[in-house]
Amino acid sequence: MPEIKVTPLGAGQDVGRSCILVSIGGKNIMLDCGMHMGYNDDRRFPDFSYITQNGRLTEFLDCVIISHFHLDHCGALPFMSEMVGYDGPIYMTHPTKAICPILLEDFRKITVDKKGETNFFTSQMIKDCMKKVVPLNLHQTVQVDDELEIKAYYAGHVLGAAMVHIKVGLESVVYTGDYNMTPDRHLGAAWIDKCRPDVLISESTYATTIRDSKRCRERDFLKKVHESIERGGKVLIPVFALGRAQELCILLETFWERMNLKAPIYFSTGLTEKANHYYKLFITWTNQKIRKTFVQRNMFEFKHIKPFDRSYADNPGPMVTNCLLVLAPY
Repeated sequence: MPEIKVTPLGAGQDVGRSCILVSIGGKNIMLDCGMHMGYNDDRRFPDFSYITQNGRLTEFLDCVIISHFHLDHCGALPFMSEMVGYDGPIYMTHPTKAICPILLEDFRKITVDKKGETNFFTSQMIKDCMKKVVPLNLHQTVQVDDELEIKAYYAGHVLGAAMVHIKVGLESVVYTGDYNMTPDRHLGAAWIDKCRPDVLISESTYATTIRDSKRCRERDFLKKVHESIERGGKVLIPVFALGRAQELCILLETFWERMNLKAPIYFSTGLTEKANHYYKLFITWTNQKIRKTFVQRNMFEFKHIKPFDRSYADNPGPMVTNCLLVLAPY
């Protein structure tokens, strides 16, 4: 039987910098190209020198596939394509293609403009990188070349996240990326056709974690928020990733509506505001409940939640602020 070789260039026994090189049937596929948030030097990027010591990566890779827009899965993409050098196809879903450059540019501003770091990609490099992207539709078989074909499946997790089934001849690999088997307030559960891949590569960051039920955690969270605003306090909620920010907004919006609360809710402007535009646009990627209510109203058109301005911080009275922290990958 021909050999399938799996080489982690990042995220092997580690969290962050997801980048898996798969060699199957004479083809080389890079699965994700993420950044590690724990380093401020070259260790933040995957080890591309494993592929080639000098020269561009184009002749060594048949394609690159990005599972979703979180930076630990796509953050090194412009560095890889524009600074190391790769001109081949980069596959990702339409929502990922839309949101990915927003996060990349936001992170570039923090790293270069605010921290003054060097050896980092530019705004133009992000644009040039995204020109190489080939959008994927779910359940569509894409023929990369005469032998290599890929097919994307719904992964839940965040808007546009996809698992991918890779086939070369009779051999196949399934790569899950980050996925969620439990539906949440705006996304459905991951789903894939019945298949028998030779190799399954699965995300397993929280595989051994046992948590309280989601309903209990949400109830406790809302109780604390409610108690605080009843006392006239201000609530600051750090949110560690896009997707989670939208989930919290829906949770708070629904609670405010049910309880007829009047205290203002704000979310951090900029990144979240830009991303919310695409959440409204790609409504077909959300769960059934949100798609059904879309006829009456778009769930991402919030009644009680408004963009935050720094001048509001000194306003008297209770308020809730949803603050997006982009540096953490989850």
